[in-house]
Amino acid sequence: MSVVLDVVVREETGTGNAREARRNGMVPGVIYGGDKAPVSVGIKFNEVQRAINSGQFLSNMIELSHDGKPQKVLTKDVQFHPVTDMPLHIDFYRVTEKTIIDVDVSAVFVGEDVSPGMKAGGALNVVRYNIEVKCPAGAIPEHIEVDISGMEIGDSIHLSEVKLPKGVKPGIADRDVTIATIVASRTSKTADEEADDAAAAEAAGGDAAAAEGAEG
Repeated sequence: MSVVLDVVVREETGTGNAREARRNGMVPGVIYGGDKAPVSVGIKFNEVQRAINSGQFLSNMIELSHDGKPQKVLTKDVQFHPVTDMPLHIDFYRVTEKTIIDVDVSAVFVGEDVSPGMKAGGALNVVRYNIEVKCPAGAIPEHIEVDISGMEIGDSIHLSEVKLPKGVKPGIADRDVTIATIVASRTSKTADEEADDAAAAEAAGGDAAAAEGAEG
């Protein structure tokens, strides 16, 4: 866990108070979840921006500190300004290292260089760039490897075929979702298929010429 943010508690809530917090260089937010009541907080804008730019702010467990007291949380939602993209409000959810959470983890595809389908000129069609999983908040994987080294053109790889890290389970349990397929591309056609296409095109051209002659 690399992101630690100092927060101040906002005693007053509401739109007016949130605007005042922004004018003072703070990003308003709320901490909720667990067995405690929601708490309105403010975080310095430059610290929030630095955390967002770190790449560790979303879908990772971070730590908020108030008067030296730490609270582990997940960033559940960030509202951005539609024009400036500046953060306007943040929702934090209280967790512990062992809290089981639902999270999207990016898929990283390996084995493209040895996949028979890719070597034959096929193209990788990614259905899911992120994989929904359940895991402890303190053990969110940085990514999940999807091995396509054995795939041929026309093959699909499903979530049940992906090796998940220890303690990580599929987030979707009622169906076996497709992660990616290898599809035929123009360069992957065989010589026979190219010949068939050429013959079909020639026949179509002949039929069109005969129709024009009959009209004439």
